[in-house]
Amino acid sequence: MSTKLKAIIVEDEEASRETLNNYIEKYCPDVNILAMEESIQGGLKSIAKHQPDIVFLDIEMPYGNAFDLLDQLEDITFEIVFVTAYSNYAIKALNMSAAYYILKPVDIDELVNAVEKIKVSRTSKNEGFHTKVLMENLKTAHNQLHKIVLPQIDGFEVVQVKNILRCEAADNFTKFFMLDGSTHLICRTLKFFDELLSEFDFIRIHKSHLVNLKEITRYKKGKGGQVKMSDGTYVDVSSTKKPNLLERFS
Repeated sequence: MSTKLKAIIVEDEEASRETLNNYIEKYCPDVNILAMEESIQGGLKSIAKHQPDIVFLDIEMPYGNAFDLLDQLEDITFEIVFVTAYSNYAIKALNMSAAYYILKPVDIDELVNAVEKIKVSRTSKNEGFHTKVLMENLKTAHNQLHKIVLPQIDGFEVVQVKNILRCEAADNFTKFFMLDGSTHLICRTLKFFDELLSEFDFIRIHKSHLVNLKEITRYKKGKGGQVKMSDGTYVDVSSTKKPNLLERFS
């Protein structure tokens, strides 16, 4: 019989705490909730006391947020499932680090899926890694120095945004081309990375191509044209994406 995962909930709204607790008890039998806290300070005390495997953490709370709590920890030795109402900034930051999160109102399938992923990740001895990348990104002012976690079948790859040359669609996968010549095939659509990297000077120039603006060295005219990347390769530009590309260079 496997040992249950120790968990705590940190959520300022009582109704949300109770709902999440009830869902976990009913649908996540491998998780044992040891405490429910309504504040950052309460959360810190429970983390120190119980040494949990998982913390279900609301992002927005009175007198601070989840990141203020995490900032006060010397080391993150547990996994976190962030609980949040939709926030574009927060979701992008979480997706950059491939962090676990569920949206309010809590969807049972999302909750179960997050717990299952954590159970798998704990066997790789990378507890808290995604959160560490997230916190590092939040403290880094320069976008190009941010890191992105790329989930793969046998684990994950962590790369700096500035080292990504371009991305290419491959059905429901995306192929990453790096400045050092290496490639990574990631089980996410190009649309996902288009939305994620748009504020990092990446631009969609074709339905199949997302490129790093800083690595474009030449534009070749045509109906849509082509761009030459810093590694010497040419990438097609669609006629519909051409005006936006040229505007970025004007």
